[in-house]
Amino acid sequence: MSGSESTRYEVRLSGAGGQGLLLAGLLLAEAAGVYEGKEVAQTQSYGPESRGGSCRSDVVISDQPVLYPEASRFDLLLAMTQEACDRYVRFLKPDGTLLIDPAFVVKRPEGVKKVYAVPATQLAESLGRKIVANVVALGAIAAITGIVSREALENAVLARAPRGTEELNRKALEAGFEAGSQAIAER
Repeated sequence: MSGSESTRYEVRLSGAGGQGLLLAGLLLAEAAGVYEGKEVAQTQSYGPESRGGSCRSDVVISDQPVLYPEASRFDLLLAMTQEACDRYVRFLKPDGTLLIDPAFVVKRPEGVKKVYAVPATQLAESLGRKIVANVVALGAIAAITGIVSREALENAVLARAPRGTEELNRKALEAGFEAGSQAIAER
């Protein structure tokens, strides 16, 4: 970024209710806004079913005030279900990044240049708690995109982690960061 050039980075975290994606959106926004001083806007939507229905959380990160808070052309799409991938991939920018959980997204879309498969749910299960798959995914996002630093994300995650789960969340973030770094290396 140079001179008066502004950057606006649009993220959609999508999947099913119960995967923690609304919280993940809040954590990403807090990491960028509170811990890195960037301008952010976060919005969310979910179906009437709290668990299993579709949900999404959008985060806009910028170095300038966010005048329009809705994300419409994503720089990054996290798809934690096949339905989410199929529904939202058409809104991914031509040079955008698609991050999928291969346990749930088995049919990769054609024509997407940057696709990274990070087994967020499997890694979370290996830590003993499937519920931290969202934190694993955030670690991978930080590693793959660099949109927020690992430190800022860790601060945001630990600030909201329920008492007694701090170490689990730290390990989940680390697992995601390592998986994201590995996905880049394998590309």
